[in-house]
Amino acid sequence: MPSLPVLANSGAMNQFIGAFDVTSKLSGHVYRCSFSHIWNAIATRHSDTIDAKFVVDGVGRIVGLAHTAFVAFREKTGRDLTDREGSFIAAEFLKERLEEEDERPLYDVPHDEVLRLIAAVGIK
Repeated sequence: MPSLPVLANSGAMNQFIGAFDVTSKLSGHVYRCSFSHIWNAIATRHSDTIDAKFVVDGVGRIVGLAHTAFVAFREKTGRDLTDREGSFIAAEFLKERLEEEDERPLYDVPHDEVLRLIAAVGIK
């Protein structure tokens, strides 16, 4: 079986994604974002998600990715998503929401939406 490219977990977790800006399509406001970390929320929030924490304009925001989509990815590809890949998926979702000025302390991303984001980011 050929080896597929993987975004490996290398370096400090908070360095997986560099700081980034998102411009609102509605008002032109520029959100300043940085990635903090990712963790399994099944135990901490009693949620079937993988949570990614970002700091947006100085305020913590959580993006909860449906764990069932991670399982579906593994069943389809024969490999697990890395934490780094999960952080890219969460960042893509956050960018989309902030472009619409949809600011929340917690975003729960459903199964089908996580799968859409995996494809959008180009993870195989």
